Amino acid sequence: MSHRVFSGIQPSGQITLGNYLGALRQFVAMQHDAKAFYCVVDLHAITVAQDPALLRERIMDLAALYLAVGLDPRESTLFVQSDVSAHSELGWILQCVVHMGELSRMTQFKEKAEGKDTVTAGLFTYPALMAADILLYRTSRVPVGEDQKQHLELTRDIAMRFNSRFGETFVVPEVMMLKEGARIMSLDDPARKMSKSNPNPQSRIEILDSPDDIRKKVGRAVTDSDREIRYDPQGKPAVSNLLVIYSLTADMTIDGLVAQYEGKGYGALKKDLAEAIVAHLTPIQEKYREIRQSGRAEDVLRQGAITAAQVAEETMDLVRERVGLGGFRRR
Repeated sequence: MSHRVFSGIQPSGQITLGNYLGALRQFVAMQHDAKAFYCVVDLHAITVAQDPALLRERIMDLAALYLAVGLDPRESTLFVQSDVSAHSELGWILQCVVHMGELSRMTQFKEKAEGKDTVTAGLFTYPALMAADILLYRTSRVPVGEDQKQHLELTRDIAMRFNSRFGETFVVPEVMMLKEGARIMSLDDPARKMSKSNPNPQSRIEILDSPDDIRKKVGRAVTDSDREIRYDPQGKPAVSNLLVIYSLTADMTIDGLVAQYEGKGYGALKKDLAEAIVAHLTPIQEKYREIRQSGRAEDVLRQGAITAAQVAEETMDLVRERVGLGGFRRR
């Protein structure tokens, strides 16, 4: 394996079908041809207010889902961000490298801060911690969707600036855009990405939704004005989104689906789509419940933190030496 992959997901809500199809399922495929580090990024989650007890539950929920969808701890390293203190330490050091102007231009900060009376400093400096997450593991490729591309470009800039100022230290990671179909759109507005932060629960299918809830949500999904079923993201964005979801969950081509539903109405498409989603998610849900009850996820996270900390500490030894920090405890 010649390259390393890192990615993280926040434990800030239930994982959506969009998260699964757009990221988690692709992470599973990557673990077989790369040294992969997958992280539950709980430090990022607390940039906004969280209920502590609920946050702990969501951390375990997410870890169990990682395993239920096929992540193999023998092939990849799964851990919780806050269990490896090097993330916080390097995050601070990189805050002293990144510029205020760069952080203020981050689109996600502007979106999350919009309309709020106060925002935390952590939300503003979030990209420096994200850069630390990536650079700690000498990551060469980072799988991202379009919404995270700006953050990764800043990570590259930070790494190159640090290397220029202090000497060659970090691998400058490459953007690895997730495959087409990774951007699953909202069921109530096909112009917006399906998101767990959307206040309307009907806008998304959550990976742990019951079969009845899935059927209801798909049945209520918005459609386009005419009755023709065709793939046309510009002219028919709502139906095109349903076709993408159907294609990915049923492992069928979009062209094949269009031919199958020629002359049929949206009702038939939605009914069959709902059943395809239920059939795809049911074994994942069963495995998730088994993992959650067995306590297996805790063991995986414990070992993952040990492995991740060993790799991260190697990087931090070099960073501290380069920057001129401490190190007396280890002498």
